[in-house]
Amino acid sequence: MTQLHLDLTKLTHNYTTIKGRLAASTKMMSVVKADAYGLGAVTIAKHLLDLGTDWLAVAYAQEGIALRNAGIECPIIVFYPQYESIDSIIDYALEPALFTPPFIEAFAKALNQKNKTNYPVHLKCNTGLNRIGLSGTEVDHFLSKKLDYPFQLKSVYSHLGASENTRPCDFTQKQITAFLSIKEKVKKTYSSPPLFHLLNTSGIFNYPELHLDLVRTGIGLYGFANQAAWDQLLLPIAQLSSTIVQIHNVQKGDSVGYNQGWIAERDSRIGVLPLGHADGISRQFGKGVGGVWINGNRAPIVGNVCMDMLMVDLTEISCQPSDQAIIFDQQHTASDFAEQAGTISYELMTSLSPRIQRTILK
Repeated sequence: MTQLHLDLTKLTHNYTTIKGRLAASTKMMSVVKADAYGLGAVTIAKHLLDLGTDWLAVAYAQEGIALRNAGIECPIIVFYPQYESIDSIIDYALEPALFTPPFIEAFAKALNQKNKTNYPVHLKCNTGLNRIGLSGTEVDHFLSKKLDYPFQLKSVYSHLGASENTRPCDFTQKQITAFLSIKEKVKKTYSSPPLFHLLNTSGIFNYPELHLDLVRTGIGLYGFANQAAWDQLLLPIAQLSSTIVQIHNVQKGDSVGYNQGWIAERDSRIGVLPLGHADGISRQFGKGVGGVWINGNRAPIVGNVCMDMLMVDLTEISCQPSDQAIIFDQQHTASDFAEQAGTISYELMTSLSPRIQRTILK
């Protein structure tokens, strides 16, 4: 059986470690988008609320609706609201990030039609990442029209594109300068200014002088911070394990898997695990790329990863069917495993299939 074990005591450690780096006045926004990075949003969100997080953040409205349907009533920001979700955002009392002038107008129109006033929103500014966000000119236009909108501006923020880079970083400094300029304009426009936030997990560690009113942390909660020294302060909360379902004795010259993806260069023992690309272990792995840990030994993944199965070389390992195979845990992390295939922990964890059984450790 393949299982994803989630250790909430490690989640507590990560939350308190990050929170401990902040001033008492700085709030925490916990990012649980993409089903809490593939680990289970409802369970994790409820635990984070017990720990005292001020906000939850999701990518799209349906993720926020799922949290509301699970009984979660705290403020939830939607980072990337879509036009077709405007009514749902309002009906479920979600807080959208506004990042284009047409969407601002459409959202204001919907609020007026529903006789809603003073609705909480957030302003997302583009300071150089050039993904989404209002330009400086568009921010100025919003500020000039703020009295026309039925909004309560809760926060103004931007996102750094290289917050983990070694300081000094010219690109990051340009973003910081641009955001601080926007911050001053907003403060001059509002007698009671909104909250300002700029930093994600690696930014929290790298730019302590810029924690401002609020920080956003996602991957840090799950045990990673994009730099080895910071990673050591955190604990990966997930362990993915499987079991050997069969062992084949393969003769030298025999092939393993689809399209003869691996040819035995010696008489070999090949183990089969019930885990494949439908579960999130992509075809980037296999043919010697990546390995799992069995009885303390690394077993290389051989052949092409199948939809529901993958094969590992057990020739040098003493083991038998039903023995456990560790794909990643605290010692051999998701980041380590992902790196072997040229990807990152974010992609690996968010790809994990719902059919993998989740087990909660408290």
